[in-house]
Amino acid sequence: MRFVYEYLFLFMWLAFVVYWRVMSAGVKASTRVEAAGSRLVRAILIVGGSALLILPRVPVAFLERRLIRPSEGSFWIGAAITAAGLSFCFWARRHLGHNWSSEVTLKENHELITSGPYALVRHPIYTGLLFALIGSALARGEWRGVLGVALIFAALWFKLRLEERWMREQFGPAYEAYSRKVAALVPYLV
Repeated sequence: MRFVYEYLFLFMWLAFVVYWRVMSAGVKASTRVEAAGSRLVRAILIVGGSALLILPRVPVAFLERRLIRPSEGSFWIGAAITAAGLSFCFWARRHLGHNWSSEVTLKENHELITSGPYALVRHPIYTGLLFALIGSALARGEWRGVLGVALIFAALWFKLRLEERWMREQFGPAYEAYSRKVAALVPYLV
């Protein structure tokens, strides 16, 4: 059972990375791509947040203080939230198909996808990632998990805002109507 506690989250996140790499083949060509500086800032935030969640130790003692007491229950609740979040990401990525990209882009013959998970939230990959990160932080139970999630949330929020602007430029009234009907990240809230 110790094996499960040590490697379950690593396995889930590695499966996510492998799936993402495999699915990145064959996407449509881009006609517009965000600036390199924008991508760099986001990458720094994501790497920093991920390091806080992944590394066994961090050099700032306060960040390793317990936020919640470690327990079997918090581990399994965190694992379930992580698995559900990653599953939502997988569904959204598959549904998006050849329109996906890792950076903010417009694709050739870009389509406005509003079905499947995109009928629930406008940015379901980010929603799934945030839930998966929250689950991972819960299982870790330390303050650094909160900071890690906050850093990655900031990166995703910045990316979301840019995507929203580009989608409004590309799809005009259709995107406005969609955004009035469907929340960005959490149904009925955000």
